[in-house]
Amino acid sequence: MKALITTKVGMTSTIAENGEVEAITLLLVEPNVISQVKTTENDGYSAVQVGTGNAKLGKALAGHFKLAKIMPKIVREFRVQEITEDLKVGETINPEVFSVGDNVSATGISKGKGWAGTIKRHNFHRGRKTHGGRSYRRPGSIGSMYPQHIFKGKRMAGQMGHEQVTVRNLKVALIDTDNNVIGIKGAVPGPRKSTVIIRGTE
Repeated sequence: MKALITTKVGMTSTIAENGEVEAITLLLVEPNVISQVKTTENDGYSAVQVGTGNAKLGKALAGHFKLAKIMPKIVREFRVQEITEDLKVGETINPEVFSVGDNVSATGISKGKGWAGTIKRHNFHRGRKTHGGRSYRRPGSIGSMYPQHIFKGKRMAGQMGHEQVTVRNLKVALIDTDNNVIGIKGAVPGPRKSTVIIRGTE
């Protein structure tokens, strides 16, 4: 199973053998422990539940994670095609499941930009500032007389960012097993210290 729960550390750059400078996002991989294995016979689908971090949990959740011997702060579930022998409760998933050059997808919560206007949020053009123009950054008309209401999905001012984003076709640039760090070529969604889910793609 090629999937990990990571924490975004920040970005750096490396110089390749041909002299090209590559931007790399560093992701910290704390121990990912399998807390539950779901099978088609019992649950209707095959999946692996993974937990990481340390938190103070209530009795119900503490009982659920008792077999895995963890008190995770973050828990995620990953679908798998089949349950293999190495996928057991209590087993740890290491960064070594990935190799340099592997294609991965990264899922995270994008940076929140707050309430933004149409120019910043949707790349609208501004109005002219000469020849009597008064509407500089206003959205302009939002509809005609009929049918007397605004259609859903109209591009207007509103909350920008802070939503789940998945970036596909990224490549693993480096794997540091001593520091439990994975380097992904390019940008990964989310601010520093945010949770990023890495999944392998074929």
